[in-house]
Amino acid sequence: MVVIFAASAGDMYKWKDDNGVWHFSSTPPETDQNYKTVEMPADPKPMVGMRKLGLDREPEYSFINNIWGPVELELELHDAENVISEPPLPARLTLAGQTEKRLLKIQAADPTLGFSYRLSYRQMIGPPLNQLPPEVNYYPPFPHGLEFPISQGFDGDATHKEPPNQYAVDIVMPIGTPILAARSGRVMDMEDDFHGAAQQKRYLTRSNQIRILHDDGTMAVYAHLQPNSLKVKQGVIVKRGQWIANSGNTGYSNGPHLHFVVQLNAGMSLESIPFRFVTPDLGTMTPSDRMMISGVIPVK
Repeated sequence: MVVIFAASAGDMYKWKDDNGVWHFSSTPPETDQNYKTVEMPADPKPMVGMRKLGLDREPEYSFINNIWGPVELELELHDAENVISEPPLPARLTLAGQTEKRLLKIQAADPTLGFSYRLSYRQMIGPPLNQLPPEVNYYPPFPHGLEFPISQGFDGDATHKEPPNQYAVDIVMPIGTPILAARSGRVMDMEDDFHGAAQQKRYLTRSNQIRILHDDGTMAVYAHLQPNSLKVKQGVIVKRGQWIANSGNTGYSNGPHLHFVVQLNAGMSLESIPFRFVTPDLGTMTPSDRMMISGVIPVK
């Protein structure tokens, strides 16, 4: 198996100088020259990589987790002849964030004979959970004093039918609105350099977003963020109410809004879970279509 590590592209800026010459650069001009931001092709960063180590007669495989949170791997052999493995496959293993670990060793069952096999692996973000978490109350992810409508709630026909987003909400808000952490946790993964929005397939994986891992293994995703607006770094612990980014309109979108969802790894399956928003009187409410929700906590 060959794993290709994709390179992600940053912003590209273009402007015409006083002599009519066009300039292209990864940084904007230092003068007051008018410039445009060019949408550059970029691919999501790889979550997991693999390296083959050891001798040909006893190969070992090392896996690299590039994100700041656990990933579950499912390893499987195909067309295996005269092969034994440690651990026996198929197997599911969890790899901690920002680590590389030798997880698999292959050798011949009969050392006097040759052996052959194909190795495949699947990956799923987050630690595997076998039960729903007790905490389902989340603070609205924008500041106190602001109020916005929900354009699409749980089980929405437009884009909230599949398990990863079944219990997501889309909150309509102007581009540049401060986005706050709805719950404390570790910044697990993020994307910040995508530009443009359209309801086209190529934009499905081109949304700027932050994924935050909570202490119970659930993960909150804040998506469609404004380019270059992230105010936190990967791996840091954020507190509830901390300003983490600005709202935007990037990726698969038909207008400025924030897509908010709480997900978990239900054993190699990414699923969303229902939640409630805390209200200004510190009660709770279940979000639904066309409902207005109000911010509760000030910007930190």
